[in-house]
Amino acid sequence: MPQEISTRYATLTVLLIFITSLAALFVVYQTFPEVTEEEKKHIKVPWNIEDAKNLGIVLSRYKLDHYYHVMSGVFLTYIFLQSFAIPGSLFLSILSGYLFPFYMALILVCTCSMLGATLCFLLSQLLGRRLVIKYFPEKARKWSVQVDKHKNNLFNYMVFLRVTPILPNWFINLAAPVLGVPLVPFALGTFIGVAPPSFFAIQGGQTLHTMTVQNGAFNLNSFMWLAVFAVVSIIPIFLKNKV
Repeated sequence: MPQEISTRYATLTVLLIFITSLAALFVVYQTFPEVTEEEKKHIKVPWNIEDAKNLGIVLSRYKLDHYYHVMSGVFLTYIFLQSFAIPGSLFLSILSGYLFPFYMALILVCTCSMLGATLCFLLSQLLGRRLVIKYFPEKARKWSVQVDKHKNNLFNYMVFLRVTPILPNWFINLAAPVLGVPLVPFALGTFIGVAPPSFFAIQGGQTLHTMTVQNGAFNLNSFMWLAVFAVVSIIPIFLKNKV
């Protein structure tokens, strides 16, 4: 009975946080400057390149006079998607590259990824154990072995996982607390690890006006650089083991 009450309490808590987050996004949307009916239909979470392009065009028109409002909207939406493991953050990374100077966009994306992943980590710590074990038992078992193997190098291991597509980011966020990954290396590894793939997404956003659905932010050259970053991230582990 206590376990059932605890699970019920955790579920209600997560639901309350979700509703509060939605309310915050609604407030940002409602307080946005007056837009035309044509522009209003593009103010939504981007699910593809065309959505990101259209939203970027609209937001860029209002960015000069409402800079911090636009930035806070991107910031809160990005964290919301990351916190509740909702797809779409890639296109917000591309959008950030379109709206802001490159290095500002990179810091914004890395910070949002870290904060959103950390919140997802905490929510999973509250409720996620049963969900991960029930729906992803085999994947959780395999990663548990890897976490135990790299327990002395978890920061480098987290960087490696973020750079490479071995595990999806949403699964890492949900499963990390369940498998005993500490919060500090998780958060710092996320901040550093998301930088390389974000670099290419933001770079694509710099030329968003020329992008189409067929011409994405990633190409073969981008994946080659990701492979280089992945190798570099695990070099300290091998050096430490050698010593």
